[in-house]
Amino acid sequence: MAGGAPDTRAGTEPQRLIGGRSQSEVMTQVPTVTLPSGDELPQVGVGTWDIAGDTVRESVRAGLDAGYGHVDTAEGYMNEDEIGEVLADYDREDVFLTSKVLPKNLNYESVIQSCEDSLERLGTDYLDLYLIHWPNPAISLRETMNAMATLHDRGLVRNVGVSNFSAYQLSCAQHVSDVPIAVNQIEFHPWLQRPDLVEYCRETDTVIEAAAPLGRTEVFEDDTVQDLAEEYDKSPAQVILKWEIERGIVTLPKSSTPEHVRQNLELFDWDVAEEDLERLDDADRDHPVYDHPSRDWTGDVYGISQ
Repeated sequence: MAGGAPDTRAGTEPQRLIGGRSQSEVMTQVPTVTLPSGDELPQVGVGTWDIAGDTVRESVRAGLDAGYGHVDTAEGYMNEDEIGEVLADYDREDVFLTSKVLPKNLNYESVIQSCEDSLERLGTDYLDLYLIHWPNPAISLRETMNAMATLHDRGLVRNVGVSNFSAYQLSCAQHVSDVPIAVNQIEFHPWLQRPDLVEYCRETDTVIEAAAPLGRTEVFEDDTVQDLAEEYDKSPAQVILKWEIERGIVTLPKSSTPEHVRQNLELFDWDVAEEDLERLDDADRDHPVYDHPSRDWTGDVYGISQ
């Protein structure tokens, strides 16, 4: 932002106190994973796909007050303005903030512009993590990664990553990128465990984030999930999220209900037996809820004309 006017961006307000504790003290219960930069990524984040207006404001505020310390959004979610309004009430350094660039905007200049626009809407100087939302075969991946490197060099993004990339696509991105690919955010839940992709990510020290970690609630119907929820006196969501954390996945549950947002973080004062975690390992059906092969190539996400 230009100088001269008072700075009202996130991080300039006094630190918000929650129950007499600072945000940083509240969030210490959430485990983190270390990125190649040395930054610590909280293993549970507030997902914000498909929610906007007061709903996303209430969801993000409930999450930060509960101690998430990690918010995931995207330019395509159309809710960065609202999230920025909430972030203004918190210490910016206590929030790990992620956004994503749409695949139609993956040429060099558009990546730069999209990031700058996201920063403006979110009211911050930098993103902790910036992701390519989907691969776009019509635009050079080298060009995209060069733009990501520029953003990193300018200090506008601290870490870069990808989303919805296959092992092949991730390998290509790693080959042409001047900065480490820190994260691959993919659809992951008990019905879609993607062992080959997960193995490749782990071999290359790429952190796996679970988008749709609850299978958009379809997985709640799973018999094993239902049985374990009853056995442990937890919600189906808590059982699934606990399993993902125990398997080393960074998980991004979304809820439009503040109560459920808070419940989704109540994961660290109880344990699940290894044999029960293995029962969820065996629940894989190779069943995606959103990452299907077909694409609307001409729509607002890709914008590829015939």
